[in-house]
Amino acid sequence: MDSNRKPPDVLWAGRLSEKPEAEAFAFQASISVDQRLALDDIAGSRAHAAMLGKQGIIPKEAAEKLDKELAQIADELVAGKLAIDPNAEDIHSFVEGVLTQRLGDEGRMVHAGRSRNDQVAVDFRLYLKRAVPELQAELRETVSALLDQAEKHIDSVMPGYTHLQRAQPVTLGYHFCAWCAGLERDLSRFADALERLDECPLGSGALAGSGLPLDRHATAAALGFAGPTLNAMDSVADRDFTLELSSACAITMIHLSRFCEDVVIWASEEFKFINLAESWSTGSSIMPQKKNPDFAELIRGKSGRTVGNLVTLLALLKGLPYAYDKDLQEDKESLFDSLDTVRNCLRMFRGMMSTAAFSTERMEAACTGGFLEATDAAEYLVRKGLPFRKAHEAAALIVRDCIQAGQNRIADRTLAELKTRSALFEPDIYDAITPAACVKARSLKGGPAPEEVKRQIAELRERIAREFQI
Repeated sequence: MDSNRKPPDVLWAGRLSEKPEAEAFAFQASISVDQRLALDDIAGSRAHAAMLGKQGIIPKEAAEKLDKELAQIADELVAGKLAIDPNAEDIHSFVEGVLTQRLGDEGRMVHAGRSRNDQVAVDFRLYLKRAVPELQAELRETVSALLDQAEKHIDSVMPGYTHLQRAQPVTLGYHFCAWCAGLERDLSRFADALERLDECPLGSGALAGSGLPLDRHATAAALGFAGPTLNAMDSVADRDFTLELSSACAITMIHLSRFCEDVVIWASEEFKFINLAESWSTGSSIMPQKKNPDFAELIRGKSGRTVGNLVTLLALLKGLPYAYDKDLQEDKESLFDSLDTVRNCLRMFRGMMSTAAFSTERMEAACTGGFLEATDAAEYLVRKGLPFRKAHEAAALIVRDCIQAGQNRIADRTLAELKTRSALFEPDIYDAITPAACVKARSLKGGPAPEEVKRQIAELRERIAREFQI
């Protein structure tokens, strides 16, 4: 960097006779991060200028010129005819600088009654009101794609696992519904955060509002907010909405990470439950035979970024006195990164899972061995009138008998052998403990029985539609 290059003019130049040198100026500048707020900054300035004119704080003609020129700047930015100056201090300085170059003193009127403190607060919220619904749409599409797979596999029996040990028979459709239940909660978390950030801080000034007769309700309405914020100091100090959204991003990524852990395990040679499309796999630079689930692994790895971003924001806010502090400039980069990471990972995960094929025969075969039917054998006895603890003990002893005899299924025992553990066993026990029968028996709400999974799929589709008022 050229240390002799002079920094550009800044909005706060009047007070200080000496300015930071170029390197120091660049250190405290934020244009590289907040330039994505350009259109939101212009929207806020247009609403503010219109209100200033209506309130008689500036001439109506000046307000009209400001609005027209701001609209022109926005159009030029979108069309690529105007480039954002990377040497500007921040996006607010850049927009106001262009406005002043074009309109002179009338351009300098736009900042009456506001501070960069409330300006950045409203820009940030406006951006999030646009970006978060886009992220929710990605979530909705991902849930929909997984439910499409669930519908194909309502009857595809597979082992369910606890402690990564075979536990009870379920279905692949049921497993997908479990994933979708988590993602649906993620949708609602983002919706909750959006509801709470839907307040307009514009007009809060540096921390104490303004002595000018601003109409905060008018600017809030013009910008599509539910209303103005309650307290001006809180308006510029508050970053709860960044914490909530960062937390929602981290939780979503933890869900995706856990799903991808399942996928990585299923793709292993030992399991071979899933066959990822070649377009969603990579090879090895040294081992010609390899087909690696790298996309699933990368999604799992990227979850750490969002966890780190949440910790960054928590640590950033922990020691700040309650008003605006320059530290808050660091709030956007981490949240932007989390939003970008979640959006990209959802797209990758959705594409990977939509094209995946499943070895249903191998999955069903994996239900044999490991005594996944043991709980059903105990419940068989409960239905015959035996107290559960005694039924549990009888089933456990049968499992022990099987292991000692080198058998891997309860069905390998003769009826006479089963009766040595409980006289309540009858020939129908063998029909009750097939993997399909074990799944079908669990028809309670939330269970893996095919008809219940169909109901879960329908309810999940209804919930995500309701989130978007479709």
